[in-house]
Amino acid sequence: MRIEIHSAVNFLVQLLRLQHHNGLSEAQLELFKGSLSELLSHRYRYHWFPDRPHRGSAYRCLRINGSMDPVIAEAGDAVGLPGAYLHRLFPSELTMWIDPAEVSYRIGENGSICVLYEDSRSCSEHSSDAGNKGMHLQHTSVQQKYDLSTYASS
Repeated sequence: MRIEIHSAVNFLVQLLRLQHHNGLSEAQLELFKGSLSELLSHRYRYHWFPDRPHRGSAYRCLRINGSMDPVIAEAGDAVGLPGAYLHRLFPSELTMWIDPAEVSYRIGENGSICVLYEDSRSCSEHSSDAGNKGMHLQHTSVQQKYDLSTYASS
């Protein structure tokens, strides 16, 4: 669970870093990162089923749309970053699924789903490529994937 949460939280903090006009210091970003990591770890403790990764998936979904995700807002509030302020900095439509062995996200309601982290050991048993076994992170940067200025709320 730790690596999935780490992947998700690092991605969200990177989205905040990309907003050059955000006024957030590196120290504030680190505090937010720690707060969100702790909240997600506590929240998912009894909702994490590696043998059935889709069980509880809706509970582990983070969603920003017309309103701010309450877990992200709570993490921000805990370190002095109001949820309303964070809502303005994130893309106006963002969905993130944090599941055992996979973290994925979608920017925009009709955007493509992109995988941030995948533990390929949990992938289909039909794969015979032993070289694909093990954990890996997707290395495509957020900036390479999207021009976030298109998606960021004003």
